[in-house]
Amino acid sequence: MKAIIIDDERLARQELKNLLAQYKEVEVIAECSDAIQAAEKIAELKPDVIFCDIQMPGKTGLELVEEISASVDVVFVTAYDEHAIKAFELNAFDYLLKPVQPQRLAETIKKLSIKESSTKTENNSPLTIRDMVFVKDGEKCWFVKLNDIRLFESEGNYVRIYFDNSRPLILRSLNSLETRLNEKEFFRASRKHIINLNFILSVEQWFNGGLNVKLKDGKEIEISRRQAVKLKDLMSL
Repeated sequence: MKAIIIDDERLARQELKNLLAQYKEVEVIAECSDAIQAAEKIAELKPDVIFCDIQMPGKTGLELVEEISASVDVVFVTAYDEHAIKAFELNAFDYLLKPVQPQRLAETIKKLSIKESSTKTENNSPLTIRDMVFVKDGEKCWFVKLNDIRLFESEGNYVRIYFDNSRPLILRSLNSLETRLNEKEFFRASRKHIINLNFILSVEQWFNGGLNVKLKDGKEIEISRRQAVKLKDLMSL
């Protein structure tokens, strides 16, 4: 796994780099001291995971994550626990408190490795809007047309699927699903959501240049400024 460490404190970066050095499955490919530099490095190097501080000069780590590609796993590393709720709203992979405990980091690396391994074995063949897909949640099973699925919502290592009155939960990553879906039919609205464009009822301007999308079932999805630009380009004449 290619990793980038983002922290405005040099000693904190070095400490985390030393802890990660014992894991052969992790390669630290860059270090960044602020969010602007980090955004450039993430776009250039396309890491699998970032280890990111939250409180930094200029943009915070939370603001950075709202702007970067949703395909990057995010592990927040911070001295403050009050940002945890917001972090997981952004679909953070994990949230580590400073000083980082080796055992706690080991748990994170293990989960990342399991996810990486499962992603490689998943079926990644492309799907069309007319395809039927098999969905299993516990003892319940469905055979549903992809076009009838209005929303995919990430919940940790699982994805909740919305169709009709059903909301089953499957063990799958949102990133792996995104690679199989046609971007002209399904839009990655945020790190946590992929929406079926056919189910959009209305779109309105939201805070900081973002958008608020209302689906036909009444559910509302916030779209960041970065993704809002993509949606406007996608849906404009």
